[in-house]
Amino acid sequence: MLGYRNDFVVDTRGEGLIYTRVIGFKPYVGAIKKTSAGAMISMATGKALGFSLFNLQNRGSLYIEATTEVYEGMVIGNTAKGEDMTVNPIKGKQLSNMRASGSDEAIHLTAPIKLTLESGMSIMGDDEYLEITPRHIRLRKQYLTETDRVRAMRKKSA
Repeated sequence: MLGYRNDFVVDTRGEGLIYTRVIGFKPYVGAIKKTSAGAMISMATGKALGFSLFNLQNRGSLYIEATTEVYEGMVIGNTAKGEDMTVNPIKGKQLSNMRASGSDEAIHLTAPIKLTLESGMSIMGDDEYLEITPRHIRLRKQYLTETDRVRAMRKKSA
């Protein structure tokens, strides 16, 4: 049943009810089924901005909301493609002294996916860690910097 709750919520579009209880413990039956989505990985450290997240939400589902503190190597969402994507969630809007011909549009962000222990375990990839603190549950890459991730991939394939 571990990992099924996330599939159930997606299948019923959040409308279904599910009840679980622990009946007992069973022997190990294999690896947990993982999703095949890629990860959106933060390339910078700082506060995530709404402008940047608005542009990123078209590429996949987000796990964070605006003003969340992020760090390099933190997984901030998943992509519809099966590959990882390094993104900049702290990039702000370019300000200029010129008036725009149209008014600025209000930014409407979709609600982020709240990570739980169960959903985090079913989402995380082989090269990711689930970070659990008293206030947050986050996903992060095993190697935080892009150069370390590329170096590890080369070493793994060689």
